[in-house]
Amino acid sequence: MASYKEIFGTNIEVLASDPANPVTGQVWYNSTDNVVKGLAATTAGAWATGGNLNTARYYIAGAGDKDAALTYGGLGTTTYGITESYNGSSWTEVADLNTARRSFGGAGTQTAAINAGGYNPGSLDVANTEIWNGSSWTEVADLNTATRAMGSTKQSSTSALYFGGTGSPNAKNESWNGTSWTEVADLNTGRAQLVGAGADNTSGIAIGGSPAVALTETWNGTSWTEVNDLNTGRQYMMAAGTVPSAIVAGGEPLTAVTEIWNGTSWSEDTDLNVARFGGAGAGPSGSSALVFGGDTDPGNSTATEEWTGAGAPLVYTFTDS
Repeated sequence: MASYKEIFGTNIEVLASDPANPVTGQVWYNSTDNVVKGLAATTAGAWATGGNLNTARYYIAGAGDKDAALTYGGLGTTTYGITESYNGSSWTEVADLNTARRSFGGAGTQTAAINAGGYNPGSLDVANTEIWNGSSWTEVADLNTATRAMGSTKQSSTSALYFGGTGSPNAKNESWNGTSWTEVADLNTGRAQLVGAGADNTSGIAIGGSPAVALTETWNGTSWTEVNDLNTGRQYMMAAGTVPSAIVAGGEPLTAVTEIWNGTSWSEDTDLNVARFGGAGAGPSGSSALVFGGDTDPGNSTATEEWTGAGAPLVYTFTDS
């Protein structure tokens, strides 16, 4: 049998600690730990536990990315206006919404976000829109149609799309230009309790919805097109990403299933650690995301989970077994 040196042209390095910047395929002996280690790419994504929300709730909205997220509103012991900010390890309460509500859409970043629509017990379905400047919320122009349980794009607070929601059924689609809402082309299939992802009002994806459907539609700035369905139909999922690369996790009926969108089709990946629905997601793609909150049926969750997609580097320790 050929030796490692004969195959790769070099001996295994002996190091007192793991190298700072190893490359995929590199192998070394850690003389402190007395083990052989190597760097390989992961073959499946993984969820890691993050810092818990301060207030357990579901039907929340979210914005931002994996290390700098924002969540607001939701339902727990009451309907909340609470806003919390995530720094990659823990959540901090910041300024409340002007109008407490639940089941509404969120988009933008940790320092520049938007929310619209939702349900407030005093006024039922609302059309309220609020923008976040990093320290406080300001009410701005309302949606044209008051609704809740809609989907939205995720990445921009000045160019967003809100679609679907409560109705009979609601296929309406509204585009935000940073100042006002304009009704544009409807979804092909109206539904509520769906989720969305996407960069802005020119590129979006509408996923699932009531009653636990698997439908997926993509938006090209002008119209919606039905594309490949989810593998598992559901509603009230947590979503993040864009049209070329998105992720959905959890949902109702209660599940921990995670699916990744590659721009063409959905594939199942590693399940959530905590099965839930009605939480929120943040993140730029199907390979880097965050999900938080939700309902574990019964019980509201504070759980935060951080997603790293397949292909990420991972240090392996070799053993005799």
